[in-house]
Amino acid sequence: MSAISETTSQRLTLGMLEDRYGFSLVPGFARDVTVTSLANEVESVTPGALFIPGGRIEKARVALAVQRGAYAMLLPTSMRNAIDDQQIPILFADPTPQQIGELAASIAGMPSESIAVFAVAGANNERLREDVDAIAQFLHMLGNPVGTLCKGDSQSLERFLDLTYPVDTFSVQRVLSVCVEDGVAAVIIALDDETLAAGSLESVGVDVIGYDGETRNTDVEQALAQVCERYGCVLDNNTHVAVRTDETDMMAIQADLGTGPSRPLSLAIAMVLAAGIRKSSIRSALRVSRELN
Repeated sequence: MSAISETTSQRLTLGMLEDRYGFSLVPGFARDVTVTSLANEVESVTPGALFIPGGRIEKARVALAVQRGAYAMLLPTSMRNAIDDQQIPILFADPTPQQIGELAASIAGMPSESIAVFAVAGANNERLREDVDAIAQFLHMLGNPVGTLCKGDSQSLERFLDLTYPVDTFSVQRVLSVCVEDGVAAVIIALDDETLAAGSLESVGVDVIGYDGETRNTDVEQALAQVCERYGCVLDNNTHVAVRTDETDMMAIQADLGTGPSRPLSLAIAMVLAAGIRKSSIRSALRVSRELN
């Protein structure tokens, strides 16, 4: 289960949702009803929530959501004639994953716009865990407070986050929102099925995406295109793609931090270079860290 709690910074009216997405609101005079949270499981519903089950559900579950304090529901159009005892306003629609992502990001306050998002993909999930850890440590070494979203090791600063994996759209936005509130400057996300559900990164802008693999540039582009399509992450002209190079491999080997294989560090160096950090700053941080170790 997941929800974006009522502690988030934005509030939405049903009229705004009707106008923005073309949802059908019943009754029409409920346009001014304000929702303060989103929930996709009955157990996640709190007073003020917009309940979005994502498909057809039993009437008993609808009634339970009302009892738990839902202010409104978003139900599939196929249920329009199935609700004969409407107690709260209902939006009937068949929203796309992109629309759900936009809605979740909106009520969360668009957190990915206030934080640097680093994402890493590859064919080996165990290596991805190493990559996420290396990138987090290296960004921290450079003076950036960081958060991570990776199965079994998601955290905001030093606080571990209790999540159910793979996380969905609501959980991702909640994690990003928590990281922003905690003062995190950058969050690192593992792009794998153990961490993320399909479409969970809709409306999440990625600043730097790294690929861990021994492939040609054309293969990297194809692999990343497939990954981004699966998870829905937004890549635009401001997104930088990073892969290990001979230069970053050499920088990692020369650093000799004694923290494990040089491969994850090489990718971390490539990603922070792609983010615009100068080589001189990176070399200085590596030298200081080596001396401390």
